[in-house]
Amino acid sequence: MSAARLPALYALKALACLTIVSHHLALYGPMSDVVQPHAPQLIGWLYDYGRMAVQVFLVLAGFLAAATLAPDGTATFSQPGRLLFKRYKRLVLPYLVALAFSVAVAMAVRPWFAHDSLPGEPGWLQLLAHALLLQDLLGIEALSAGVWYVAIDMQLFALVVLILMMGRHSRGLTMALVVTLAAASLLLFNRHAGLDFTALYFFGSYALGLLAFWVVRAVQTGCDRRAAAILTAMLALIAAALLLDFRLRIALAAVTALGLIMLSLWPLGATAVRGLQRIGLLKLGEMSYSIFLIHFPVVLLVNAVVSRFWPGQLLPNTLGLAAAFGLSLLAGAGLWRLVESPRAFWRGAPEAHPAAA
Repeated sequence: MSAARLPALYALKALACLTIVSHHLALYGPMSDVVQPHAPQLIGWLYDYGRMAVQVFLVLAGFLAAATLAPDGTATFSQPGRLLFKRYKRLVLPYLVALAFSVAVAMAVRPWFAHDSLPGEPGWLQLLAHALLLQDLLGIEALSAGVWYVAIDMQLFALVVLILMMGRHSRGLTMALVVTLAAASLLLFNRHAGLDFTALYFFGSYALGLLAFWVVRAVQTGCDRRAAAILTAMLALIAAALLLDFRLRIALAAVTALGLIMLSLWPLGATAVRGLQRIGLLKLGEMSYSIFLIHFPVVLLVNAVVSRFWPGQLLPNTLGLAAAFGLSLLAGAGLWRLVESPRAFWRGAPEAHPAAA
């Protein structure tokens, strides 16, 4: 599914990405510590709620995974191992470049910047665990903010591939497996923060994205009864989860999933799409993964420089936050162009951009 078919999806990715960058600017001082007394509501909101934008990414990832792997509810692939390796490569190549930059920045500022946000000097085991996306499962300290999400994305993708292989001969079995595991996630696993390093904690939100796509597909192919059944299951999952234990993050995932259904069935008009293009949201959405990966070391570097030369001064720290935000977007654009883009120089001939971002 491309931006041309559903531009609002890329706009949502862009907004979620910008919110995450802003959240980390508020979370990782010392610049935000200086600014916070003068803008307590803004910094406080970003600190407390900005991280919930991850739910938008989870739902979008599920939506795109369904479009790529099983548009009609049954698997369209026959080599799961090859598919998983392709996904791993898609995720890890820009991730490793961003991680190397993060390690280099931490090494450069460590002699003169002492702060809790600064990761420790990595060992070979730590680097290997990150390369294999196993750092959280092994209880190893992360070298950059957001690396946990890359590992969770890979886990979720692998889990969906497994479910689709189990139900490859039956759409009904596939749907039942997805709904059952989503119910277990929303009603049980997601209520235990200690499980947040596993796909089981996040599968409920991801599954809402899967189900949202299948509702859209059923409507577009004239299968109204199937669409009604899937939508009913979605609404039942949402209601049960929120009535049992209201979580704002799950409410946001639910709104995102239902919003995707509406935006897919009633797409934005040409004028709105041109407006999104004009302000750059569609391009930002396309580059959102690279921005997400690279922004932490940029934020760390700007924090280190500003705190070194202008500690405690409001104007330089405010400008530092703005500079870190802008430089994060520029660094993300560079990472996307040089590494992630289908037209990156090292790839040779252009290839189709993976849908499930």
